[in-house]
Amino acid sequence: MTSTSPASTSPIQRPIVWGVRILLALAFGAAGLAKLAGVPQMVQVFEAVGFGQWFRYLTGVVEVGGAVLLLVPATGFIGGLLLTATMAGAVATHLVLIGGSPVPAVVLLLLSAFVAWRLRPVPAASAA
Repeated sequence: MTSTSPASTSPIQRPIVWGVRILLALAFGAAGLAKLAGVPQMVQVFEAVGFGQWFRYLTGVVEVGGAVLLLVPATGFIGGLLLTATMAGAVATHLVLIGGSPVPAVVLLLLSAFVAWRLRPVPAASAA
């Protein structure tokens, strides 16, 4: 019989991972709410992307949802994974469609990937 549990963290690593989770939740929560509220800069960015404003709403919901998932211990891995994928799309969008610096998106991608990696489920030792 096998089960999964989050990757083990030392007592020193645990507060670091939580600090990054909280930082990411604040950043993605604010960015997602700005998209959902229709902040003019967000409207302009998504107009430049060219997929329509529905994509701004979808991205806002994903970012706010990912932020919430990061803060719930049982769903932190899923939140980190979701936000990593979102930021991979953001980096590609900057590089291919809209220009501008992809550095903020790369930083958020790396931090989200770090959280997902630290919270990944790992198989428990089997009792064979």
